[in-house]
Amino acid sequence: MEVIAAIDLRGGQCVRLFQGRFDAETVFSPDPVEVALRWQNSGAPRLHVVDLDGAREGEPKQLDAVEKITSAVTIPVQVGGGLRTASDIEVALELGADRAIVGTAAAQDMKFAHDIFMRFGDRVAVSLDGRDGNVAVEGWLRETEETVLELGIRLAKAGAPLFIYTDIARDGALVGPDVAGVKILAEETGVPVIASGGISRMEHIAALARGGAAGCIVGRALYTGDLGPEIFRRLW
Repeated sequence: MEVIAAIDLRGGQCVRLFQGRFDAETVFSPDPVEVALRWQNSGAPRLHVVDLDGAREGEPKQLDAVEKITSAVTIPVQVGGGLRTASDIEVALELGADRAIVGTAAAQDMKFAHDIFMRFGDRVAVSLDGRDGNVAVEGWLRETEETVLELGIRLAKAGAPLFIYTDIARDGALVGPDVAGVKILAEETGVPVIASGGISRMEHIAALARGGAAGCIVGRALYTGDLGPEIFRRLW
């Protein structure tokens, strides 16, 4: 199981939000490139970079920062936040992203989802973000009536190659991931699932590995020191 380091971008800085709330932001560094190099040098096999401004506004807003990060590191970088057209995906990949992450557009338009899965294959992933079980879109600002599992099943039928599942209530809260939810999503859809949200202890990562997660994303716990570089070097 791959353990991935998270870098969230807002206003050109490296930040973390609490439960996706833009009014609960902690700035961890004014230099995202330095942070990216730090995690690479610590052994991270991949970076998860999210344009929070783009997610909120519906179009990429941090492309300069993304390009600087992908140019500075040699490990793969997956990029999301505001990628809602095929052109947005193309731009992210051209800037050096190994994988582009779509969320809102795929949740709202199944034809679009199918088309990008056929066009880009495993160079795209779908972000499934849930609050109280239901899918949240538009930078987590709006909830739909569809559950994460229901949407996951529909997207799997459309050809989704990979899911990134976040339980929003756990995100940034260091309370542990939704291990059961990850396991059910993977089993019911047959699609590999990367887990995000709440990871703060080695036991959390081990539980996800036992539950069949394809990977996990660690954010706040890395920045606070609750988890150290050893998580990248251990075989899970």
